[in-house]
Amino acid sequence: MEMQQFYYDNKIVKKFLYATILWGVVGMLVGLILAFMFLFPNMTDGISWLSFGRLRPLHTNAVIFAFVGNAIFAGVYYSLQRLLKARMFSDMLSNFNFWAWQLLIVGAAITLPLGYTTSKEYAELEWPFDIAIALIWVAFGVNMIGTILKRRQRHLYVAIWFYLATFVTVAVLHIFNSLELPVSGLKSYSVYAGVQDALVQWWYGHNAVAFFLTTPFLGLMYYFVPKAANRPVYSYRLSIVHFWSLIFIYIWAGPHHLLYTALPEWAQHLGVAFSVMLIAPSWGGMINGLLTLRGAWDKVRTDPVLKFMVVAITGYGMATFEGPMLSLKNVNAIAHFTDWIIAHVHVGALAWNGFLAFGMIYWLIPRLFKTKLHSVGLANLHFWIGTLGILLYALPMYVAGFTQASMWKQFRPDGNLFYGNFLETVTEIMPMYWMRAIGGTLYITGMLILVYNVIMTVVRSNSKVTDELAEAPALQRVSKRRVAGEGWHTWLERKPVLLTIYATVAILIGGIVQIIPTIVVKSNIPTISSVKPYTPLELEGRDLYIREGCVGCHSQMIRPFRSEVERYGEYSKAGEFVYDHPFLWGSKRTGPDLHRVGGKYLDSWHFKHMYDPQQMSTGSIMPAYQWLIRDELDKSMTEKKMEVMVTLGVPYSEEEIVNAQDLMNVQSEAIVKNLIEDPDLAESFERSKQEALAAGEDYVEMKDREIVALIAYLQRLGTDIKVKDIANETAQNQ
Repeated sequence: MEMQQFYYDNKIVKKFLYATILWGVVGMLVGLILAFMFLFPNMTDGISWLSFGRLRPLHTNAVIFAFVGNAIFAGVYYSLQRLLKARMFSDMLSNFNFWAWQLLIVGAAITLPLGYTTSKEYAELEWPFDIAIALIWVAFGVNMIGTILKRRQRHLYVAIWFYLATFVTVAVLHIFNSLELPVSGLKSYSVYAGVQDALVQWWYGHNAVAFFLTTPFLGLMYYFVPKAANRPVYSYRLSIVHFWSLIFIYIWAGPHHLLYTALPEWAQHLGVAFSVMLIAPSWGGMINGLLTLRGAWDKVRTDPVLKFMVVAITGYGMATFEGPMLSLKNVNAIAHFTDWIIAHVHVGALAWNGFLAFGMIYWLIPRLFKTKLHSVGLANLHFWIGTLGILLYALPMYVAGFTQASMWKQFRPDGNLFYGNFLETVTEIMPMYWMRAIGGTLYITGMLILVYNVIMTVVRSNSKVTDELAEAPALQRVSKRRVAGEGWHTWLERKPVLLTIYATVAILIGGIVQIIPTIVVKSNIPTISSVKPYTPLELEGRDLYIREGCVGCHSQMIRPFRSEVERYGEYSKAGEFVYDHPFLWGSKRTGPDLHRVGGKYLDSWHFKHMYDPQQMSTGSIMPAYQWLIRDELDKSMTEKKMEVMVTLGVPYSEEEIVNAQDLMNVQSEAIVKNLIEDPDLAESFERSKQEALAAGEDYVEMKDREIVALIAYLQRLGTDIKVKDIANETAQNQ
């Protein structure tokens, strides 16, 4: 049989590895800064683009899409070529994939701190970036599928099944969750509203974890663990069951992020049922990975690569046991909105994604540079420091979560809340936040050890990464039909197009069953006649709330629990959110829920609270937002925003849009009138005005400042309904 010679493209792998390391340091450093902001809330005082609310999405995007994303591309480009015995389909597409992805990350690093965000978890980037992500992802997919079609290895190895499912599913998730109408170059509104937006977002959000942070890493596990251990995969049959059951079940589980919310009950129950089932395929994959090491456990004692991979797979097992457990409604009632969820997420991110990426880097770098790792001892030190960092991060967050849940729900014998002041809980868990910061410091210290080890390995190698010569026989034609003795799945493995179609069908079923009825069947979202669209000023204030990332710390979803109704007010109804593009229910309560905050405090209280939170609430860890008080509100796009909202079904009249500026002036003047009833504020406003005029500076009237719009929005929250009105309307509808 004639052998064909060809070259593997190692240079593209090197580029993605370098990017993985660089963005890993950046993403983790931003995360560490955020951890210290819980301890020193005003450490970036007065710098808007370094505030917690703006840096948080930068951290999540940098870790998920920059660090993990580049690790995925590095691993896929290395393993795919060798599994298929072919060079990548197009060097041009490979390099476009690399450079465009890095430019995208840089764009995110600039725009997110500047406040350009959609506020949707893991999908915060605005519409031009969404288009760019889609184009880059398509280029990656074309390159991958083109390589598969020109392969010299007939059967597709299990890792490639996971790569294909990742490509298809991420494309579907990203496109449907990112449907939005642009207002300007960096501002858009989601086409979905309220409950529907929440369902689509967490269909995306949960499955971004499933198909960006899990399935591609399972593919990498199936390639690199056998390579590092020099052992075959434990069970081929188990890998088949693992793959198909995982991709079919995972896509249904998104609603478990919305238990006890205004989401229809049937969707919640579906999410719970499939989440519980998810433990079987998840643990099947973990078992397959760990048992691949049978006969190689003696190597684990000395080989840092295997150490990292064993803990990574174990972390995957822990996280995928905890996920189904957290989807049980009685457990979710305790854990949701607490730091328990933060612990859960970081066990997966730090152990599963982080450690598998580290193991892969330590395995690949010496092979690419044809040398030995500079220091196995340093790699082992990295492992132990990183493991200790994970423990010191996660365990205190579990304790903090249990503490929050317990304190929020306790009642006195007289029926009043035992801890009526939310800040009592915050004060109690501050030691846990200190331990988290220490754990994060250890973890990034380990990452810096890796950086040093890699640099020294590269410098001392005295060689450059070159394309690798390989040879394999050309692919021979065979029957398209199954031949005698050929298993059904073995036949499918040589039919990449058919395998991809089947995988696509498997992932589409769950989304179709959940999302279409919620959008189409109106009875899922009962309307409330008293709920009206936001006024122009409130709409601008809501956009400021989104810009500052307030949703990262405050929920707007009161669940039907006695403790929450007692603490916050009447529980939230689906019909209250019909004009919310996007929804702002939140997923973490670092501060109290705000859905019924409207009318609870004076306008002057909100003003002072945004200027100096600690003065108004002793012990608060909320940062100051003094730029909101200084800066002029940009009203130039208000009419355009309202017109886009009309397109999305919000019933603004033509008169309201034409008179938007006048309506804003009337409402803002009323708020300023309320503010100057406070003598301290009246004196402060007059003094700042005189100082500006004396200095010859332009003076922005208080009614035209951003803080007034934000106050208007906060005072609107939860005021559309009264419990009595809801009861009467329900009775009439029946």
